[in-house]
Amino acid sequence: MSIIDLKGLLVPLGALKQIAKEPHTIKYPDQTKEISERYRGFHYNDLDLCIGCGNCSTICMNEAIDMVEVEDIEGKPGDSGLRPRIDYGRCCYCALCVDVCPSGSLSMTADFIKVSEDAFDFLMIPGKDNPGGKDKITFDASTDTSLNLFERVPMRELPPEERVQSFAEVFLGYTEEEARIEASRCITCGLCTENCPVHMHIPEYINAISRGDDEEAIRIIYDNNDLPEMCGKVCTRRCEDVCALQVRGEAVAIRWLKRYATERAENADMIRRIVNPEIREPNGIKVGIIGAGPAGLTAGYYLALKGYDITIYEAKSEPGGMIMYGIPKYRLPYDSIQKQVDYMKSIGVKIHFNTKVGKDISFDEIYNKHDAVFMGVGLQKGYTLGIEGEDAEGVWAAVDFLGLVNEGKRPDMGKRVVVVGGGDVSMDSSRVSRRLGAEVVQLYRRRIVDMPADDEEIEGALEEGVQIIEKAIPTRVIKDEKGRVKGMEYVRAELVPPEGGGRPRPVPIKGSETVIECDSIIAAIGQKADFGLLPEKVQNSLTFERGKIKVDDERRTGYPKLWAGGDAVKYGRVDAISAIADGFYAAESIDAYFMQVKA
Repeated sequence: MSIIDLKGLLVPLGALKQIAKEPHTIKYPDQTKEISERYRGFHYNDLDLCIGCGNCSTICMNEAIDMVEVEDIEGKPGDSGLRPRIDYGRCCYCALCVDVCPSGSLSMTADFIKVSEDAFDFLMIPGKDNPGGKDKITFDASTDTSLNLFERVPMRELPPEERVQSFAEVFLGYTEEEARIEASRCITCGLCTENCPVHMHIPEYINAISRGDDEEAIRIIYDNNDLPEMCGKVCTRRCEDVCALQVRGEAVAIRWLKRYATERAENADMIRRIVNPEIREPNGIKVGIIGAGPAGLTAGYYLALKGYDITIYEAKSEPGGMIMYGIPKYRLPYDSIQKQVDYMKSIGVKIHFNTKVGKDISFDEIYNKHDAVFMGVGLQKGYTLGIEGEDAEGVWAAVDFLGLVNEGKRPDMGKRVVVVGGGDVSMDSSRVSRRLGAEVVQLYRRRIVDMPADDEEIEGALEEGVQIIEKAIPTRVIKDEKGRVKGMEYVRAELVPPEGGGRPRPVPIKGSETVIECDSIIAAIGQKADFGLLPEKVQNSLTFERGKIKVDDERRTGYPKLWAGGDAVKYGRVDAISAIADGFYAAESIDAYFMQVKA
């Protein structure tokens, strides 16, 4: 036998040395093996914490993640209702999806074994197809290790002791560098767009700012918002309420970024050049608009772009409605409003000022000389307190007080002012009174945390020295011998939940009567519309709910060729962006109506 043959016989015997070694494989499931502490196996997703933003799907370079519907999960503001499904034939277990998950719902686990004859079993919805993975999490991303930036760039503002001395604008706006950094935080999930009443293209214009194209951002913004600089300063920013980043951090400063971009267009001519809107040829159709507030201006602007002959009738001497006469100038300077209105005029919107419908011109005259009418009259009258003594001199409705100040007048409020209410208008009243030199006490019937006012406004008021007394119910205005205010009586309240559940209601505490000495009282408990401009026959044809006109989804009323929108309409929330949405969708509806008529 040759040496070669002998070697061939001995080589297999060399395998015997492996007998004493620990095997690489195990007998599963009878045996288990310890795995690495940060092992990345199958994913786990907390389906309740997940908001369906799709950031995981966007980041996946292998296109292994799809967003799909899941039984029993419904979409809602801030939650698309979709959840990630992972194709483990494509997944490379890099965990980038975990690193960019804004809510922290997605993680990776020590679960890594799945045996099936069905290839589609390797399409798994984490959290649904592997609920047991919750106990095997090995890799996740905290706010410190996440690739997202959870802290927003702070907004510079005047210090409280300086801003109460004048009506100078409180917030100073982002610099270019600050805006670029803040815009880079956006993950472009689009949840904000869905929650915006007018569905602005928010991720698109923020991305334009991020890459340094401010003019493109302006063009995108004006596509469906004709008063964006106003919104950039005073919008209620519902978009930020559902920002994916606010689940674990601070929402992207969407409002401030809109302000930054729109302020780059310094005048109406620059807006016209940048936006360069397409204006259709005149179609000969006349539309009359009652009220130059956000709803009326918006309807007029977008109809003018479509070739309609637009005339707006405004009772006041300036445009803007409540944003002009109700919002203090330290929040929204006059020049900011006028610039946007001048741009609208440049494309053909005509406005007749000092023209009160029902006095200077009748509704019927407007109705008969136009092919369609849009009414956006707003809420011009304040609610009264409904308590003894409120007919005293020195008791103001907030809407009247703020309007007077915005007209440049300085009413004598005395040394001490009591403001009643908890909404944004009450905060405006308190902060304006401080700028007029008064000491301010604000009464609210529930807790401060229950106030419907913007947290930013509440914080600003407190910084400026406004004293807020919570759980306080006004009961009586005290007059002096001349019939002027000299004090207010209130009682303390306790919050009692109703038997069937729901929001606790304030109940007066017997014997808790307290008197505050004051020189003026401002009632900021809500406003109502005045429909006296409408003839009886028109009012009888309309449907009213809680003092507001009921319209359909297209903002049509029950009266022929009459549309309505804004605060005086029973539709959605009472704020400027909702009024803009009403005007925008009414313009779409009016245009669709006449296109159908022509057809």
